[in-house]
Amino acid sequence: MVEQLLDRVFGEGRQARTAYRIRAGMDWLEALSFAALDGDDLLVGTIQIWPIALTDPDGRDFPLLMVGPVAVLPDHQGQGYGKAMMAASLGAIEETSGNAPPLPQMLIGDADYYGGWGFTAAPTGEWRAPGQNEPERLLVRCENPAILPAKGNLGPWGSRKDLTS
Repeated sequence: MVEQLLDRVFGEGRQARTAYRIRAGMDWLEALSFAALDGDDLLVGTIQIWPIALTDPDGRDFPLLMVGPVAVLPDHQGQGYGKAMMAASLGAIEETSGNAPPLPQMLIGDADYYGGWGFTAAPTGEWRAPGQNEPERLLVRCENPAILPAKGNLGPWGSRKDLTS
């Protein structure tokens, strides 16, 4: 049902998008991912969280959590489902971190919308993602962005390969 919802929201060619290439071969983290049901208990939204990495020029992997896709059926958009799922996922990330800061989270999206949760493109200007992408849409949320490399390639956790080609 989740795959059908994603097809409806993003189209059947969605698997060719950059986000899919970044998390290729990884399984989403069920404990941090959520679904939204409407009043009739029908699936109307989903959010998934994935383990990925930013690999610096020296080949060191910095673990990140990729947020997305965040998807709500078109006829249910604007009703708060997306915001509720974002709050649930980000809250679960913080809750599972205990006393330690949570892993940095990244997503591909609109800075005006996701900035409300602390996501910004400021530290990601020299990050690279596989395939076509708009660098200003690579957003990160991190208590201290200085811990992340200024340059690097986004990809599946443990890939250690150049994914920019």
